[in-house]
Amino acid sequence: MVGATGPVVVVGAAGQLGQAVVRTLGRRWPVTPLTRADLDVTRAADVRATIAAIAPRAVINCAGFNHVDRAEDEASLAFEVNGIAVRTLARAAADAGAALVHYSSDFVFDGETDRPYRETDRPQPQSVYAASKLVGEWFAMDAPVHYVLRVESLFGGVDKQSSSFDKIVGAVAAGGPVRVFVDRVVSPSYVWDVAEATARLLETGAAPGIYHCVNSGHATWQGVAEEVVRQLGVAAVLEPIRLEDVKLPAARPRYCALANDKLKAAGIDMPAWQDALGRYLASRDGGAGAGARD
Repeated sequence: MVGATGPVVVVGAAGQLGQAVVRTLGRRWPVTPLTRADLDVTRAADVRATIAAIAPRAVINCAGFNHVDRAEDEASLAFEVNGIAVRTLARAAADAGAALVHYSSDFVFDGETDRPYRETDRPQPQSVYAASKLVGEWFAMDAPVHYVLRVESLFGGVDKQSSSFDKIVGAVAAGGPVRVFVDRVVSPSYVWDVAEATARLLETGAAPGIYHCVNSGHATWQGVAEEVVRQLGVAAVLEPIRLEDVKLPAARPRYCALANDKLKAAGIDMPAWQDALGRYLASRDGGAGAGARD
């Protein structure tokens, strides 16, 4: 790994993915976790000074403005956090001789397809949030050694979470009713599997670039809910809805499954999302982190 003598810095360490990354990478290297209280990524001078002082081997950016609908009204903040701040982190990492890992989103695509997107497919963002994430991808490339990992529909983690996936699981466990899209196709991403893939990319020195980092397979949100029902063995009321039934401020891609063949070619196999779901459900009873892979 580039800069192989210093710790790994995890920015946005208090978030759903950040906590899993801190714990997973901490089994391999010294980790310096930085929450928003420790480092505001929009303060460029502070970012540069902090990274220079730590002299890390890698900078992992888990920070982001992830409020899809709010971004329509707060475009400046969305681009500042998801775009400009990434450029600052990338240049600070480059100055430190460190690798940069940055997480992006399936939202960079328009969803007008019928097969999982590959890294070579052309992005067509349809919302402010989506555009800000694409700009962040471009800026991440300012670091010579960069890994842009597109994730989607994150679930699980150290603490109780509130992603769409987590909410569905909670509602199904409670017996419903659960409103689920029948016309949105996703590839869920279990945070522990994303964190493990991140570590593997760094320790193997894989080729820099963009990677789709999701659990294998895809389903509609209704299909996800039906699998949750099956694995929990409960009776829950599912209420199918369509995108046009819900008036959302920001556009959502209808088909946003991602293919992770490039990650597999780098020697990293992502488990099926159904397998990840099983480990996640076990972790709800077994304690935080119980769903992580060995």
